[in-house]
Amino acid sequence: MIKIDSIQQLKSTINTYSDICQISEYLYVIIFKEKTMSTTENLTATKSSGKAIDITLIALFAALMAICSWISIPLTVPFTLQTFAVFVTLEIIGGKRGTLSILVFLLLGAIGVPVFAGFKSGVAVLLGTTGGYLIGFLCTALIYWLFTSLLGNKFIVRLIALLLGLVVCYAFGTAWYMVVYMKSTGTIGLATVLGWCVTPFVIPDLVKLAVAFIISDRVKKVIKL
Repeated sequence: MIKIDSIQQLKSTINTYSDICQISEYLYVIIFKEKTMSTTENLTATKSSGKAIDITLIALFAALMAICSWISIPLTVPFTLQTFAVFVTLEIIGGKRGTLSILVFLLLGAIGVPVFAGFKSGVAVLLGTTGGYLIGFLCTALIYWLFTSLLGNKFIVRLIALLLGLVVCYAFGTAWYMVVYMKSTGTIGLATVLGWCVTPFVIPDLVKLAVAFIISDRVKKVIKL
């Protein structure tokens, strides 16, 4: 059952989006000690500095990841649009800003902002059995950033980078799941974890990747970032 299933919840989600944008900006500024202005000012000011635009984009896409995580089907690993948001973020704003946006998203969740699936938050989520898949998003972003920095932004480079990043995310998350599960519950086989946490998501994630490329290419034709 999808979590956001009523108009009231949807309105609440939309209202919360701007709050998360603001929190994301403040968190980024605190960590990286950058000067910023409000999200609204950054979006409307045509002569904003490059740094201000970067901060705004990082905050907006961190908020996008939060929204996509709230739309979920509860399984062992919740089925959400997070992976889609990660792909879109990296494709539209690039490896460096995309990596920082994912980092801000994870930090928001760690400090208690309910940005994870099921409106969850806290370090306990990241340290839990499925936390490795969330941290794996950062691995995906770093691989994308490395590939595009060294090999350029050709389609094949970006595709290979995201596919490899997805595999690394699966591998890291699965290893994490097994370690945490065995410490807290008992022995579990690799095939079982893959059946719970990876196999059901492979085809949907590939579909998300294809859709992310289509949407990102159209956005980049209209908006130069």
